[in-house]
Amino acid sequence: MSTDTPGQEEGQTPEEQLQNEAPAAPGEENTVAEPVAAADAGGSDLPELTLGAGAPADELVEAMAPSIVRGKLDKDGTAIGTGRRKTSVARVRIKDGDGKFVVNGRDFSEYFSTERDQKMVQEPLTATDTRNSVDVWVRVNGGGTTGQTGAVILGIARALEARNELLHHTLSVGGFLSRDDRMVERKKYGRRKARRSFQFSKR
Repeated sequence: MSTDTPGQEEGQTPEEQLQNEAPAAPGEENTVAEPVAAADAGGSDLPELTLGAGAPADELVEAMAPSIVRGKLDKDGTAIGTGRRKTSVARVRIKDGDGKFVVNGRDFSEYFSTERDQKMVQEPLTATDTRNSVDVWVRVNGGGTTGQTGAVILGIARALEARNELLHHTLSVGGFLSRDDRMVERKKYGRRKARRSFQFSKR
């Protein structure tokens, strides 16, 4: 009956068995490692790890947060949008038409006297290629010329988005859907204006 342990050859002590199983010294050939290297060189059936490069574009679009539409459509299909800037409020209605643009009962070129304001209020329509295919009706009050111009732009952009949600990206990139929250700073007690001090008099 043999008393050798499993894997131990006859005539070898346990110390000699460990020396035979020890890895080869540097510079010596290691015949045991060659099959492992050959297996690595042959490739693996496991998929390679990627950092999002192989994700389909459709899945990325679906993962994005849905946009919030602040305009609405009435029962007749007219798009309604409200814009604000400083103390101005503009209520905009857009429907299919031939490019008519009315502000407070007057043509927009008569209401906005400067060329800069006339160009700015048309930019949302020009960016979405709807300038000559829709009619725009605006009622705006409060504030001055600059505030009313900004309010009309935001109102038009929100109405266009409510009319066609596919225009959201174009309007967002152009900055037409961003509410400008800058306001006039209130006057402070003991000051001439919001921060301006009274003139100092030494005598």
